[in-house]
Amino acid sequence: MAQLIAKGAEADLLLNPDWNGLKALIKVRKEKKYRHPELDKEIRRSRTLFEANILHRVKAAGVPAPLVYQVDPEKATIVMEYIEGTKVRDVIKDLSEQEKIDMFHEIGVKAGQMHRGGIIHGDLTTSNMIKTEKGVVFIDFGLGEVSSEVEKRGVDLNLLHRMLTSTHYEYTDTLFTAFTEGYIECFNGEAEDALDRMREIEKRGRYIERE
Repeated sequence: MAQLIAKGAEADLLLNPDWNGLKALIKVRKEKKYRHPELDKEIRRSRTLFEANILHRVKAAGVPAPLVYQVDPEKATIVMEYIEGTKVRDVIKDLSEQEKIDMFHEIGVKAGQMHRGGIIHGDLTTSNMIKTEKGVVFIDFGLGEVSSEVEKRGVDLNLLHRMLTSTHYEYTDTLFTAFTEGYIECFNGEAEDALDRMREIEKRGRYIERE
C-alpha cells in the first residue's frame, strides 16, 4: 500500500515499499481546479512525459538520479526508484570540513556533467540532493529543462549559491569553492562562462533590490 510522504504545489509523493518487489517512489501531478479540465490534463500529461525524459537524459549524462520504472501520462504519474539516504541539506552540519569539501567537489563535478549534457536542473538546491553510501544522487527534476544556454546554466548556479548563503551561510565560502573547483574540472572552458553569468545574475538581483 502506497503511503503519502510529501505534498507539493505541483505533485504528491507516495512511497510504495513493494511495487513489483521494489521500493518505489510514486509522483502524481495534481489536478488544478482553476484550469480548464482538458487543458489541465494536457499540461499534467506533457510535464509528466517531459520529467521522465529529463531523468533518462540525466542518467545518460552520467549523473546519478532515480531510475524510472513506469510512466503513466494519462494519470500524470511517474513510478521511480526510491533513493535511500539523507538530504544533503540535513547532513552538512554533521560533516567534518574535509568531508564537506569532498562532497561539494563531487556535487560540482556532477553539476558540470549535467550542464555539459544540456540539462538544467531548475531547482539546484541541497534539498534536491541525497547523500547515499555510493555518493550524491540528484532528485526532483520537475522544473528541469533541456538547454545549453549560458543564461540558464547561470540561473542554476545562482540558485545554488543563494541557497548556500541563506541556509548554510557559515560554510558558504568553503562549500561553493569546492563546488566551483569540481564544476570547472568537469566542464572545462564553458564552466567559466556559466560562473561569470551567475555573478552577473547576482549583480542584477542586487540592483533590483535597491530600486
